[in-house]
Amino acid sequence: MVMDSQVLLGVALSSVGGFSTSIGALFVILSKAPSLKVLGLLQGFAAGLMLSISFFDLTHNALNSLGFLKGNLWFFAGVIFFAVVAKFIPEPTPVPPISNEKSRKKVGNEGNKDIMKRRRRQVLLSGVITAIGISLHNFPEGMAVYLGSMKGVRVGLNLALAIALHNIPEGVAVALPVYFATESKWEAFKLAALSGFAEPLGVIIVACLFPTSLNPEILEGILGSVGGVMAFLTLHEMLPLAFEYAGQKHSVKAVFCGMAFMSASLYFLRRSLPEDM
Repeated sequence: MVMDSQVLLGVALSSVGGFSTSIGALFVILSKAPSLKVLGLLQGFAAGLMLSISFFDLTHNALNSLGFLKGNLWFFAGVIFFAVVAKFIPEPTPVPPISNEKSRKKVGNEGNKDIMKRRRRQVLLSGVITAIGISLHNFPEGMAVYLGSMKGVRVGLNLALAIALHNIPEGVAVALPVYFATESKWEAFKLAALSGFAEPLGVIIVACLFPTSLNPEILEGILGSVGGVMAFLTLHEMLPLAFEYAGQKHSVKAVFCGMAFMSASLYFLRRSLPEDM
């Protein structure tokens, strides 16, 4: 009975993070024309959020709990795991936005309609790949929330709220290219929302695989591996697209803004939550 309530708590907490991708999608479908440069900046910002929670929270805790060697082994196990997964995900072809008036006029000509269709297909592919990548990292995020809640409600709630914060711009990053390519608000919202459902799914699968409490050392190790997954996803999938769409200088600034935002949010969350572990 205790385990059942623990599973329900994990599902509820992870659903908060999963639902927040839908909030990000709402920002897109309620706005006017989407811009690929804005997409690049938001992907850079989301990359900063994920790098912060990966290095300053999950991996940091694993290193402190397990020691430098074991913590690094768990972290790079997560990196290798997602590197293998990434081999089965086709690479998106970044497409620069049509920024000047001359380009818009050319695209409007009959002879260039195929170019515009090809651009939209490529942007749609980048949106789908982003959704797949975010879903794959949302899955272990759900696992992390559940495993964190096994350590204590404070840990699970802290992690769920932090993940929810960075899932909002991730929802934008998924919905924006889909909306740009399909001009369908429903398709953009649906794909972003579906990418968030991987989090509670991760809770359910972990609850089935580990019906009893995990050894604290294994728990910290798995959370360290989740940090490795998030770091690899960020550097391999999100940053290259951010550089293409927004330029390296602006994207790097967005990354550090995201890291600062997440670090501040983690700090204030930890100060405000009670010590009830």
